[in-house]
Amino acid sequence: MKLIEKYFPTLSDEQNSRYDRLEALYKDWNSKINVISRKDIDNLYEHHVLHSLAIAKAVSFTDGTSVLDFGTGGGFPGIPLAIMFPNVKFRLIDATGKKIRVATEVAKALDLDNVEAVHERGEDEKGLFDFVVSRAVMPLPKLMAIAKKNISASQRNSKHNGILCLKGGDLTEELRPLKGKAEVTELSTWFDEPWFKEEKKLVYVPVTK
Repeated sequence: MKLIEKYFPTLSDEQNSRYDRLEALYKDWNSKINVISRKDIDNLYEHHVLHSLAIAKAVSFTDGTSVLDFGTGGGFPGIPLAIMFPNVKFRLIDATGKKIRVATEVAKALDLDNVEAVHERGEDEKGLFDFVVSRAVMPLPKLMAIAKKNISASQRNSKHNGILCLKGGDLTEELRPLKGKAEVTELSTWFDEPWFKEEKKLVYVPVTK
């Protein structure tokens, strides 16, 4: 929790309280439904919550923005972002029902009325959103092929509508089909913990219609 305060020192008491409660909620649910590696649950704030919030460093969503979290798993990056942006609507989808149950129950426990979690494949999602966010759910060209249909043509943010994806490793081959359209930021730009220096990146691809 101190990590969140370190990088986002101006949060409200309600936001801080919600972030603080994430640990107990995820440890409880993870003991029933494994959505985070047992070895990694103790790194919840660094490897999952703060990792998700790298997106908040890249773009400060304006009120009324709509965001689709594609392949949310147990609620990442959607739930940490929903706490950060209470006036932004988040739709969290995943093809695995038990993972969506965790995301649903965590959002409910935190009274996050700006979160809707749905058991659904990305191919079946018909809605339009300002941004699609994701954490390494599939290779980016494949994600683009599926999710491009869900990007709205109407602009409301300073950053052009598009896809924001948290990735790791060498992305040279994966990004080649995008022909220079992708903007890649090392997460160590924003966070100084050693874990973020291990080829952790945020990839942003604007989508023009």
